[in-house]
Amino acid sequence: MADQYQYNTNEEKIVKDSHTKEIDLINRDPNCINDDVVKVEFEDVIAEPDGTHSLDGVWKLSYTTFTVSKYWCYRILSAIFGIPVALLWGFLFACISFCHIWAVVPCIKSCYIESRCISRFYSLCIQTFCDPFFEALGKIFSSVRVALRKEV
Repeated sequence: MADQYQYNTNEEKIVKDSHTKEIDLINRDPNCINDDVVKVEFEDVIAEPDGTHSLDGVWKLSYTTFTVSKYWCYRILSAIFGIPVALLWGFLFACISFCHIWAVVPCIKSCYIESRCISRFYSLCIQTFCDPFFEALGKIFSSVRVALRKEV
């Protein structure tokens, strides 16, 4: 939080906008969330077992076709749908955040406050009615001695 603020020479506080921060164009998955999901290579999809091989030229051309078509298809799809889908995901997470901040947390806090009130009332009832009853039972049965005998 301390790095959100900068001070200039006039000691005025300048707030850095987290929405305009510079992004890393080289490492686009810094948290590695897609490591095991979308790293699909040619060898992961197409494989020829021993004894069943196509011509070497066909194999090389298949590899090139797969790799290039996957690359360009992803590029074209992300160019067409990337921004609208990002807008939808941004809207969805904004709605989730809004509901969490303005509905879920206040509801949980309200339930917590009410449960504390109810627990105090419950505790008072237990201390008033049950504690004396069980203390009396404890005094009655405190003189009971149990002896175990083994019969032959």
